[in-house]
Amino acid sequence: MNTQKIISDIEQKYQHLGENPETYLKGLLQAKPINYWDYIQVDTLLSLQKTRTDFKDEAIFVMYHQVTELVLKMMVHELQQLVFDNLSEEKWIDKLNRLNRYTHMLITSFDVMKYGMNYDDYNTFRSTLAPASGFQSAQFRYLEIYCTRLENLINEEGKKRLPKNPSTSDLFEHIYWKDAGTNRQTGKKSITLSQFEEKYLDSFIALANKVKGYTLEEKAKKFINPSQEIVAKMKEFDWLYNVKWPLVHLETAQHYLDSKGENKAATGGSEWKKYLHPKFQQRKFFPGLWSDEELVQWGNEKK
Repeated sequence: MNTQKIISDIEQKYQHLGENPETYLKGLLQAKPINYWDYIQVDTLLSLQKTRTDFKDEAIFVMYHQVTELVLKMMVHELQQLVFDNLSEEKWIDKLNRLNRYTHMLITSFDVMKYGMNYDDYNTFRSTLAPASGFQSAQFRYLEIYCTRLENLINEEGKKRLPKNPSTSDLFEHIYWKDAGTNRQTGKKSITLSQFEEKYLDSFIALANKVKGYTLEEKAKKFINPSQEIVAKMKEFDWLYNVKWPLVHLETAQHYLDSKGENKAATGGSEWKKYLHPKFQQRKFFPGLWSDEELVQWGNEKK
């Protein structure tokens, strides 16, 4: 493409927007060349590790969780396109491949947590983190909402508590993850859960209402005959994210909290041995893709 054609295309672009092309061309003339550190915001990114103690490995703990949040953001970015855009099956396969690749990253990255911190140092500095908990990752909850109907995020005990014709708020009150911070006999909630709800619950409810009928689970059904490749990749994502990753997380927690028989509590106060296990969570994004036997055996895989 020659220079005159490029200038002509730029002029047409801004004329179409109702803008004066000359203004933008003058701005381009004065703009400084971009560089890597400004584009990626490296200095800002590397300044975000704020530790609460002098233990060196606490910085590893912080950076690991920040990397995890960035991976979750990439996944949410892909899910937003799958949910809100009208994509071809070819695009669906590409996006599902990305989701599976990112989930593999989350699974394998737990080695950083399991082998990348001093055992005694971790079990000392973690006491300064209460009541904060990875449970309070909002992106994890947004991702679930994009993927599946809220009914699929309620375990069997939760379903018994639901009223007839539950509202979105009712569904959230009995969603599986609230079991980690709620005494279901007394209704008392932990400070970890209460703070989390205060900050994010309204946004969860709003998103759930926005995507109702358009979750990844429901959008897949809009294909008259989805290819076996799409079905296989959706099942792979469901298993990786809702079985494999939680089991690796549980194994890592056991390494630090239970490996010496000390049975330490989670910083958020949850019964982590039970809560982290997929058999307790019973979270399935696409239950309609699995056989009855597979659903019954969900989470029975060895760690």
